[in-house]
Amino acid sequence: MPAPTVAALLDAATARLGDALGLDRREARLEAKTLAAHVWRVAPAWLIVHDRDPVEADQATRFDTLLARRLAGEPVAYLTGVREFYGRSFHVTPAVLIPRPETELLVDLALTRLPPEAPHAVLDLGTGSGCVAVSLALERPNARVTAVERAADALAVARENAARLGASVEWLAGDWFEPLDGRRFDIIVGNPPYVAANDPHLARGDVRFEPPDALASGTDGLDDLRRLIACAPHHLQPGGSLLLEHGYDQAEAVRACLAAQAFTGIASWTDLAGIARVSGGKLSK
Repeated sequence: MPAPTVAALLDAATARLGDALGLDRREARLEAKTLAAHVWRVAPAWLIVHDRDPVEADQATRFDTLLARRLAGEPVAYLTGVREFYGRSFHVTPAVLIPRPETELLVDLALTRLPPEAPHAVLDLGTGSGCVAVSLALERPNARVTAVERAADALAVARENAARLGASVEWLAGDWFEPLDGRRFDIIVGNPPYVAANDPHLARGDVRFEPPDALASGTDGLDDLRRLIACAPHHLQPGGSLLLEHGYDQAEAVRACLAAQAFTGIASWTDLAGIARVSGGKLSK
């Protein structure tokens, strides 16, 4: 029996991914090409140029092994070990939350508050893969960026990303503000857990494979957000900004928490899907 061509193998994988995961053809095709390019160690463009080439048996076997894991639900980012964020490739493992496009809004908002020439002190809480801290450090080389993470295996991933991308970040191990010993910052950002513990979405899709501690936060998903907002005034300079990512239906509750702590200029900002994704304010002077 002749070996299948690259195109035939990708066509079959695209159909299987669509059926098993409910993806449309474009999404399924993209996932099939991403997995193939990774397992064969080629650029995605190679698959187009060589679509009529026969696939060697060992290549087909390695691809089928990875495809089976994806069909069982494992996220593509964990299978390839890579996810793009803010125009850069970040290493990811099951120890960290997979960076998502909506979190880029948090970086955008922080950058508007960080003049390029000023040496502002920046704090990223619950840094995970380090995607926010590293992005801010690279976009604002004059800023002094500190990042805190309580999970040692996640902090190792963040350190590796910073070293590979050439970002200068101070990494601290600990639970939220615990390792900061009264230090104050010009801006604090965070993407804390904000999903309700009993939310059915935790049993669906990619999140089934992500670290639960990075996702769920109490019965209403607001436990960590409340804690960060209550503690932030002790670690912000007067007039400093706090920006926090939250769930699609939590903006009003987060703004109320900010108001209770005497923050001013409180607002929420929407992501590209029109969902209120980040809320924040300034500490009263």
